[in-house]
Amino acid sequence: MLLKRLNFSIRLLTVSLLCSLAPSLPVKAAEQIYLTYGPIYWSVKIASLETFAKDGTINQDLRTYLRGTTPEQQAQFREALLKRVDINPVMLSRFFNTEIGEDILTRIGKGITIEGNLNGKYALRAAIVQAALDPEGLTMLNILRKLPTDMELQGEVLLGLSQEIDKVIKATIAYSEAMANLSAKEKEAETPVDFTQLPDIRQPGNYGFQKEILALTDSNRNRSFYVILYKPQRWRTGKTPVVIISHGLASNPESFEDAAQQLASYGYVVALPQHPDSDTKQAKAFIEGYSSEVFDVQEFINRPKDISFVIDELERRNQVEFGGRLDLENVGVAGHSFGGYTALAVAGAIIDFDYLQKTCDRLYGGLNTSLLLQCRALSLPRQTYNFRDPRVKAVIAGNPVNSAIFGQKGLSQIQIPIFFISGNYDPATPAVFEQLRSFVWLNTPNKYLALAEGQAHIDFSKLDAGMTQMLDSVPNMTLPEPILLKSYLYPTFLSFFEVYLTNNLQYRPYLNASYYDYLSQKQNFKIYMISAASESALKQDIENFRTKVGALSP
Repeated sequence: MLLKRLNFSIRLLTVSLLCSLAPSLPVKAAEQIYLTYGPIYWSVKIASLETFAKDGTINQDLRTYLRGTTPEQQAQFREALLKRVDINPVMLSRFFNTEIGEDILTRIGKGITIEGNLNGKYALRAAIVQAALDPEGLTMLNILRKLPTDMELQGEVLLGLSQEIDKVIKATIAYSEAMANLSAKEKEAETPVDFTQLPDIRQPGNYGFQKEILALTDSNRNRSFYVILYKPQRWRTGKTPVVIISHGLASNPESFEDAAQQLASYGYVVALPQHPDSDTKQAKAFIEGYSSEVFDVQEFINRPKDISFVIDELERRNQVEFGGRLDLENVGVAGHSFGGYTALAVAGAIIDFDYLQKTCDRLYGGLNTSLLLQCRALSLPRQTYNFRDPRVKAVIAGNPVNSAIFGQKGLSQIQIPIFFISGNYDPATPAVFEQLRSFVWLNTPNKYLALAEGQAHIDFSKLDAGMTQMLDSVPNMTLPEPILLKSYLYPTFLSFFEVYLTNNLQYRPYLNASYYDYLSQKQNFKIYMISAASESALKQDIENFRTKVGALSP
């Protein structure tokens, strides 16, 4: 019975992990791969895997491993052994020598070990890089050939991983269903609104927009960066609201120009600051070998300080350049991914190092892929960091990196209105780890959570051709058009900031669940929104899932 529990999907996952993962030459080649599970000790010769991959022959040792599998599953396994991944071996080696890359290998190496049950990360790194350098290329089989020593697959760890993956999938489905149900209930409780009779705020406003580039230097931090500034072509009556948008890791201010243009056309001044040590230039420097890390860990400190410095700079320019029109006592901040962390930090969230350490140390913490970024903060000095800027009065966090680094204790410090945006296709900041639990941790009474079906963290229309080709190769994978997601995003930004920055209650109906239902009409990929009114019901849904399926590990 125990052997049957180690079904084919788990076995395939076990070996597939090697391919998802770099630089010493192996002293000798591995001959066998071992699988341990309690008292059970299996071995499979790599030569048997080579024979199987070549012509489908199943030798005796492999027959035991594949017992109970169907011909279709065996064909999938054979295909997986030979599937080639084209990747620059130098780039791969650099990545696995970064702190994030080593963290990935360390987590995988807990389940794939060398003799003595020692973490197998260094053997894996050597094999992966050598396979990528080899003319045959990076295939699962070639990685196994390049292993410098026999490896052990820890069955208990890998079976537990499979079970945790299954829970995450079930949790994502349950979360999506809960959001749909709770949003529908909020809609039923709302006063009906005919949105066809209201202005369509998905469309540009009447104020026009113009663009300006600012080059700023914060001498106190010896930090220079540029800011893309959008302002209306004509000014709205009264004070002009200001919004600052923080980009994500390996992104740039230009990625959010369309959102800035939309807000500026409604009379906003919108600032898009560069975060120089975690933007596309930093990523390029890493790729080209001029930097040893994907981002500088000091960005956890510098990013929120960039936001406050931009507000300071706008205050300095307000009278002369803006005629004193800017309302800099009621500033809105939006951020995506790492920018979501940035926005929450200036909103008042405090880093909780104890909780972060505990979360990063969990065996299956790597399933929350955003921990690869968040756990880097553990190298900061352990002290209280308070980035709260009292001029910031409302925050939108899209796919934010946040739950582990702040935890419930840190997020509970936020007292201003917050709007979380999540996507159920998001592999980088999975919603069940990063937005769902954070929403219920917030104490602020004015909080909102939206789930966009099919939203996958980034705008795939802006990906390079290689990544697009890879995505196109995934069978049965469909994604919403970027214009649809923008039609959800634009009205969220405008209505939220109109209500909570300018106290314009005419926009209140747009912050109702019924409006998001209206936006989703006749769409295959819908968006659901709930408010603080659904908090108790959402907590109950989470508790019901824990009782039925179990708590998520990370």
